Amino acid sequence: MDANSNLPLSVLMSNQTQLHEVRRRSAGFHPSIWGHYFLPYSTQTKESEMLYMQEADTQEWQEHQQLKEKVKNMLVEAPHISSQKLDLINKIQRLGVSYQFEKEIEATLQLIFRSYYESNIQQDENDLYIVSLRFRLLRQHGYCVPCRVFEKFTEFDGKFKESLTDNVQAIINLYEASHLRVHGEKILDEALTFSTSYLQSMQPANLTDHLKSQVSEALKWPICKRLTRIEAKRYISIYESDQSHDVVLLKFAKLDFNMLQKEHQWEIGCLTRWWKELDFAKKLPFARDRLVECYLWTLGVYFEQQYYLPRKFLTEVLAIATVIDDLFDVHGTLEELLLFNNAIQRWDVSAINELPEYMRVCYIALLDIYAQMEKELGPKGRAYQVNYAITEMKKLVGAYYDEAKWFHDGSPPNFEEYMKNAIASSGITMVATSSLVGMSEDFVTKEVFDWVAKEPLMVRASEIIARLMNDIAGHKVEQQRGDVDSTVECYMKQYEKSEEETVKELQEQITNAWKDINQELLIPTVVPMHILIQIANVARVIDLLYKNGDIYTHSKIELKIVITSLLVDPVV
Repeated sequence: MDANSNLPLSVLMSNQTQLHEVRRRSAGFHPSIWGHYFLPYSTQTKESEMLYMQEADTQEWQEHQQLKEKVKNMLVEAPHISSQKLDLINKIQRLGVSYQFEKEIEATLQLIFRSYYESNIQQDENDLYIVSLRFRLLRQHGYCVPCRVFEKFTEFDGKFKESLTDNVQAIINLYEASHLRVHGEKILDEALTFSTSYLQSMQPANLTDHLKSQVSEALKWPICKRLTRIEAKRYISIYESDQSHDVVLLKFAKLDFNMLQKEHQWEIGCLTRWWKELDFAKKLPFARDRLVECYLWTLGVYFEQQYYLPRKFLTEVLAIATVIDDLFDVHGTLEELLLFNNAIQRWDVSAINELPEYMRVCYIALLDIYAQMEKELGPKGRAYQVNYAITEMKKLVGAYYDEAKWFHDGSPPNFEEYMKNAIASSGITMVATSSLVGMSEDFVTKEVFDWVAKEPLMVRASEIIARLMNDIAGHKVEQQRGDVDSTVECYMKQYEKSEEETVKELQEQITNAWKDINQELLIPTVVPMHILIQIANVARVIDLLYKNGDIYTHSKIELKIVITSLLVDPVV
């Protein structure tokens, strides 16, 4: 018998490494473009920041409250089921301040739904602009408005009337409404085809600058997929250029954005301090350093001030998960990855003794994030939330390890096998679960965590969107560096399709997944609406990061512009 056969795997690996240098791959990720840029924002403590808000800056705070009351009165006093009220709600939402008037907006939309679809009021039913806007606003809030409201705008063959193209704004509204469709709504499928074709064929020279911008932005991202803060910053400037804008509403939107931006700057400043102390950029230079991009991700999930603690936790988890992903994809040997996976499954600080030195840094940092959150939530009786997040992190790392085995074995799986594991390695269940940690039980209960853990349709659809969009965006680069086959390659080989055919068919699966999300957001919902919206927001972040290539990994240009807009430049 070999004298080494009884030695621990870590010792064997160490001995082998001494005999020959381990060859490691490199993905050539660019370093952080932010570095310690946001660190100065952390110099004020949370308490002094709040004191500043309430005392030293009383005038700004009081002005905010006064403007808020005026906008609230505008909303309440507008005729109950009028187009004027719908238009005002639309503007409030797109300006990013609807979270300040949730009760008023909900009461209004409930009344409108009951009036039109329960009491069968026929007002404005022949106005495509109003019908489309009302449909979208109600569906966004979970009301199951019947799609038959669009039948009167179609010909006998089901095609939309060409005469409708006289009103560009109405077509834009129809286009936006059609993105809220669910499975089986053929009239809305037709509405999307019709409106998209028309908007794409329009000659820019025939449009005003205001309309030109609306058409361009709609075709890039429909409203239902936009992230609230990004849309707010963009729409504030558009709304200001509209000569009919309301001065009070515009002023309130600007002030609210800037005050909230100060809060976000403080948060990312504190997170930058934490990240600097870990010094991953030097200790683990092979991995992506994307802390600020991770914070943007969390702002997409929830930006409101009261979610500071869960936002902090989620950002930390995302930043570490990115490093772990790269550890498995491009740096670790299979033997090392087995040790790391075993350590994660044990979730015990003593497992550090089994790990190579470079892995210890990551392992200890990971355990510390969860331990600190458990310490924070323990006195509040909510430490159990952290256990759910740990379970999902274990599953994620296990999925990473299975992918690593495929790569090192040189035996790519078939499409079905790949998708089963790839859904888990997308990380969406982990992200969805982690996003709930730190929220009070007024918002999330143990039953909600149990619901997410079962991967319901809302979570499953978000996972499909994440996996397929990620693979479509990054598969060529990953193949060039020798990664395991992605969804695209597995599908092409198994079904003998071209890359173009494959991408088209996978895009159709993404479209169906969005229909699933739309369906799950309709009342009655299984869990509270805000939980569903939070998970849908995770899918919206994915859409931002991977729609036009992997701008999370390659964050120097497009994502830098977004982050600068939200976290650096105030509204003027």
